[in-house]
Amino acid sequence: MRTDDINLVSFTSEHIGGALALSRQAKWPHRAEDWHMGLHLSRGIAAIDEAGRVVGTILMTPYGEDCATINMVIVDETMRGRGLGRKLMDEAMALAGDRSLRLIATADGLPLYRKLGFAAKGEIFQHQGYLTDLASLGDVEAASAGDFSAIKALDRAAFGADRSALIDVLASVAQVAVIRRRGRIDAYGALRAFGRGDVIGPVIASSAEDAKSLIAALALRKSSAFLRVDTNERSGLPNWLAQIGLNQVGGGIAMQRPAGASVVSQGAGIFALANQALG
Repeated sequence: MRTDDINLVSFTSEHIGGALALSRQAKWPHRAEDWHMGLHLSRGIAAIDEAGRVVGTILMTPYGEDCATINMVIVDETMRGRGLGRKLMDEAMALAGDRSLRLIATADGLPLYRKLGFAAKGEIFQHQGYLTDLASLGDVEAASAGDFSAIKALDRAAFGADRSALIDVLASVAQVAVIRRRGRIDAYGALRAFGRGDVIGPVIASSAEDAKSLIAALALRKSSAFLRVDTNERSGLPNWLAQIGLNQVGGGIAMQRPAGASVVSQGAGIFALANQALG
């Protein structure tokens, strides 16, 4: 089938079943619930073949008017190498408008993203498994309803864009923990159901020690569950995560467009991603 015979339409909830089949084909762990959360935060495009089958997906998740992530880029294995991925990217970038863009690239996607003006900014490490040896490391407490304005401000300073919509969702579906000093929130992290088990992230903190304390406290709430943490090369966490039973199993390359775009962290930094789709 030629890509000219593929219809590109707005991604809606009616496409979730087909999208789920595509992600399973790609051996991604996403559940229908994970697709619904991503779509709730995003706008996207579904590629539909003549039989009405979903053969490609892409989401654009906006964070305010300045930034967006491009994610859930999947092309059916029977349609690869025919330019459909490029068409999906063109559509998603048009949806993003003038926003700077971020994505996590696989090795297969790197050539296309480079052609489209994305530049590599660092490596992402995916860690997962079951806890083997972990104890509580610091003073961590559950976030209260009154904490979320401060959490949003802390996240905005670290991420470089307004992720209020994401944090509002986390407030309803995740266990959120904070480190509080002198009445101020210095760090926060979240734990929620995702894929095969649970994911810990985002984790925003000003030090690796605080990040470890948050991850430990959240992980111990699901001590027998399958856990996942996506971290970056600047975090200093990979060796420690392996020591507690969360081994590195893959990852990707963080990319941005325009190439010169940079994130200015004002104190706190990103130690774990919400996941590779959402940043």
